Amino acid sequence: MSKGRLIIANILGVLVVIAFLAGGAYFYYQNENFVKTDDAKVSADMVQIVAPASGMLKDWDIKEGKEVTKGKAIGTIEEEGQAVSIKSTMEGTIIKNGAGNDQLVQGGQVLAQAADLKHLYITANIKETDLKDIEKGDSVDINVDGDTDVTFEGKVEEIGYATKSVFSTLPESNTGNFTKVTQKVSVKISIMNPSAKVLPGMNAKIKISL
Repeated sequence: MSKGRLIIANILGVLVVIAFLAGGAYFYYQNENFVKTDDAKVSADMVQIVAPASGMLKDWDIKEGKEVTKGKAIGTIEEEGQAVSIKSTMEGTIIKNGAGNDQLVQGGQVLAQAADLKHLYITANIKETDLKDIEKGDSVDINVDGDTDVTFEGKVEEIGYATKSVFSTLPESNTGNFTKVTQKVSVKISIMNPSAKVLPGMNAKIKISL
């Protein structure tokens, strides 16, 4: 190998080592200062609007996107000459309408669903091994798949009191062989000034500053 090629090879080797060290330092810094996960979704408080009685649905001017007020009548049900008011139990926006005017409905039937779109939040599932470093009030960077051009700010609001497996409806099988599985805990994160593109159910990625 000529002297020139040897020098070039040495330089390339040094650059590779530097890149490796820089990558390791970055990885260490990220692990020590942040908790990240893409196991997160946009959430909102929701309520079902149900028929309080059986009868004919009247005055039902409900469309998806319409705002409703807690306790204010949004329709009536006529039964044997009497009218029963239909009301929402919370303020919100109609995200699903499942009924129409002059429709015969049954008591308890779900007519629509409303969500509080003015107070969206993120529900993130955090590994139990990372939970010890997280506290209420920690700052969070949020990226939502529905609006990838923006990084939203948020804060840790609540940390769950049990792992997700506690609420599983499937019983654990006992085969005599134990395999340890890292559990996850639900963490509620506020999201500041979400855009109109951010909707309940959308996937999100979060980075919590420790």
